[in-house]
Amino acid sequence: MKDLTTSEIARQNVLNNKYALKEAQKAVGLRGILFEGELKFTKQQLASFFEVSERSINSCLLQNDQELRSNGYDVIKGNRLKIFKLAVVESDVQEVNFPNKTPQLGIFNFRAFINIAMLLSKSDRAREVRSLILDIVIDTINKRTGGNTKYINQRDEDFVFNLLNNRDYHKELVLALRDYVDLGNIKYLMYNDKVYRSVFREDADEYRKVLKLSNGDDERYTMYAEVLDLIASFEAGFADEIRKEFNRLGRKLSQAETDALYAKFEQQRLWLPLVNKARSKMASRDLCFRDALHTNLTEYIGAVSADDFDRFIGDKSMELSERLETYIEALKRLKHRS
Repeated sequence: MKDLTTSEIARQNVLNNKYALKEAQKAVGLRGILFEGELKFTKQQLASFFEVSERSINSCLLQNDQELRSNGYDVIKGNRLKIFKLAVVESDVQEVNFPNKTPQLGIFNFRAFINIAMLLSKSDRAREVRSLILDIVIDTINKRTGGNTKYINQRDEDFVFNLLNNRDYHKELVLALRDYVDLGNIKYLMYNDKVYRSVFREDADEYRKVLKLSNGDDERYTMYAEVLDLIASFEAGFADEIRKEFNRLGRKLSQAETDALYAKFEQQRLWLPLVNKARSKMASRDLCFRDALHTNLTEYIGAVSADDFDRFIGDKSMELSERLETYIEALKRLKHRS
């Protein structure tokens, strides 16, 4: 994932991190033309900066047109081109020259500039920028998480409520197993692992190894809100199925009967979109934020969205202890008003 020249997912994980891009723009210091509210750069400027020919830039554009356009590359013409030319005249950028009769012009914002830097595999300057941006990405995430991403999931404002709900539904399954299934205490671990495998294809031990959790760590405290929600749905739903089967039979279920019941329960198609979504978010976020690879979920790995960077390292994100303090203060104010 660190080879930005070959992995579009790795590149997008950099480009979607606006906090790292802001710091990178300060560090690079390339002068641009202010146009439509942001700095723009021409192909000529990029070729000069990266010490390559314009043909090399054109090759990147030809081979990665959709990626670059989605990340800020734009072709302007007509009135927009006229306004851009005026902006060039008013700027102090000396490196921009183009014929007066140019019918259209490709321009790059800083995000697209970084995108080009991650595609130019043979440019020493581009290699320096890639090294710089990776250092900035790591530093930005470390600063905003206190240097530990094990509990980065808890910075999501939905985490606390989802965890509390998850505990309640988990208790429902525990009580159903206790009262309606004729099996020793191993049943609690067995069906906990079955739910985990249904949701993210790993049992508790496998999950803990991927995240390198210590013996005292509760794995559910490291899970994302969406994953906790889906686990809760599985546990509440299966607890209900066990109760219904117990009432139908008029006796406790055997292990074989419980296994068969669960196999039928997990195969319901209603789970499919929810499971796919949870797996994608978990696999993608863990690789990006925690450098943790879930090998059973590789086909679900994609780029982390800009919204997720806001969610986990943005200004509204905060550690669990801070969030709990906020909730407590809010409850105190409500109590005082009443």
